[in-house]
Amino acid sequence: MLLSYLNKDLIEAGCDEAGRGCLAGPVFAAAVILPQDFSSEELKDSKLLSEKQRNYFRSVIEKEALDWAVAIAMPEEIDEINILNASILSMHRALNLLKIRPQHLLIDGNRFHKYEEIPYSTIVKGDNKYLSIAAASVLAKTHRDEYMRRLHNEFPQYDWCHNKGYPTKNHRKGIEIFGTTPHHRMSFTM
Repeated sequence: MLLSYLNKDLIEAGCDEAGRGCLAGPVFAAAVILPQDFSSEELKDSKLLSEKQRNYFRSVIEKEALDWAVAIAMPEEIDEINILNASILSMHRALNLLKIRPQHLLIDGNRFHKYEEIPYSTIVKGDNKYLSIAAASVLAKTHRDEYMRRLHNEFPQYDWCHNKGYPTKNHRKGIEIFGTTPHHRMSFTM
């Protein structure tokens, strides 16, 4: 079972992103503040859950979290400031949307830019160590997948309903035949 918190006496928000390795679509980030007594033996990194499990946990998290938010950085922002900075920007935007001000941040990964004056800890593979980061990974992933499925209706030739913008064979073939869309990241080399 993942850990409930790093600092028991602080309001902690877990943050994670989805879509960093994609050729198309925004990068999504989520910030989640869970109750300290929240527990789940099954919740973990969204990449280790099935789509059905992710959707189940999304509804649980959105209902039981003390606060949560999801935000994005668009492809043109990714091209302008790079994917790492765009991922951090989307995390900052998610934190801006929280109604409860966290006292400490748990960030998945090893890089982050200070947000306001709130202390933070970067945790490599944090989405499989802390419940709040795992919860953020689930929200970021499910909200992004939903967004990419909607875009697929407009651009079915890229197979986004299946690959969600990641560089699969079908997606690359779509780019070769039809070129890129305004949703593609121009700074990503194939």
